[in-house]
Amino acid sequence: MTELFNSKLCAVCKGRKLLCGRPTCPILERFRVARTVEGKLNKRHLFGSSPPSVFVGEYGYPKVRIGPLVPPIEGNTSHLDSPLKWEDKTIRDILYYRSLLVMGETRADVNVRKSGRILSEVQELAMSVKPVDSEIILKRKPVLKVLPSEFAPPIGPKAELLDFELTENPRIPRRTDYVVSDELKAEAAIMRLYNWGFDEYYIIRLLSAGLLGVDKKLVPTRWSITAVQDTIGKNLRREILRYPEINDYEVYFYRFLGNRYAVLLMPEGYAFELLEVWLKGSLFGSERPSVIHDYEDFRGRREYVKETAGAYHAARLSVLEALRKRRRQARAVVFREVTPEYYAPVGVWQIRLGVKKAMGNPIGRFETLNEALDAIKRRLEHPFEEYLRRSYILGSLARQKTLDEWLGRNLYRVEK
Repeated sequence: MTELFNSKLCAVCKGRKLLCGRPTCPILERFRVARTVEGKLNKRHLFGSSPPSVFVGEYGYPKVRIGPLVPPIEGNTSHLDSPLKWEDKTIRDILYYRSLLVMGETRADVNVRKSGRILSEVQELAMSVKPVDSEIILKRKPVLKVLPSEFAPPIGPKAELLDFELTENPRIPRRTDYVVSDELKAEAAIMRLYNWGFDEYYIIRLLSAGLLGVDKKLVPTRWSITAVQDTIGKNLRREILRYPEINDYEVYFYRFLGNRYAVLLMPEGYAFELLEVWLKGSLFGSERPSVIHDYEDFRGRREYVKETAGAYHAARLSVLEALRKRRRQARAVVFREVTPEYYAPVGVWQIRLGVKKAMGNPIGRFETLNEALDAIKRRLEHPFEEYLRRSYILGSLARQKTLDEWLGRNLYRVEK
């Protein structure tokens, strides 16, 4: 992987020649965003409607940074922190939304029993399903950096928090009160809320704010995203293993925020694999892009995802939800190509949504694997042979004969 910015190249380019191959300069883009909001943020005392939103950092664990995110505007601000409402937005829109959310930052022990009044206010904010009028007093004027992350949505301006107070009663569902008050393990609480129809990003917020589980603790936002998506995914996998296999090879495809997503479903027992490439000129692309991947079979994974990290759980969950809806199981391979158009990472929510949109956009059903792979190959840019060499699921077809081959069907084979 290359560095985010090449100082020597940037010094020559100065954002005018786009020598990095990206369609826009990510450095200048951040300055443009900063200019549009700096007038609204140039103060220590802020009053506004939190979407609601909270953030928990991971550095310094078990003493972590935590704080509410409050914009300097009132009213319905839910779109500022709701990935479910961003499917038709641009990267610049998302950077702008996040730059409006000021984080009042304070240190807290992850053990919520050691917390004080401010954390109690933050927890009430986290439980709300509607924006909450809030007031924050900062030690100094917030500094706008809009730091992008491949996991959570970008973090906007922040400053040390002196005081935080909710100025209206948050709207907290009765079922949330029940789950938070009950002695439920975190997994049981997550699945109960999910099956009741609560937005997964709401569940992530509850877990992050230390509201779920028997021994309640703050969970860094990045960890809670992966934990919730992994927990739901594991439970859905156990469920779909009871369902019959699909009948044909199926291909799905969607372009989203500079990413290409292709999904292959095969009429076999459940397994899942994510193949990912950052193309040349993309944010983390190199001169010679390589395919990274992670894989599981019906038993799941016994260790943490090594290469694709949070992207794996986000993509897997979207595929599992689609299979659960059909009451079917399949062997699934997701191809993700990141193009130069994805000039700033905005979080794994875009992978979650991109694969979900792909699962709603079928390309076709095919009798043979060869035909299905040809349909995918036409829609991807990276040399397809490199995907096949790296793939555990597709590569295994080159190493073993299947019943279909003995019967004379035309299966795609990887040349050795």
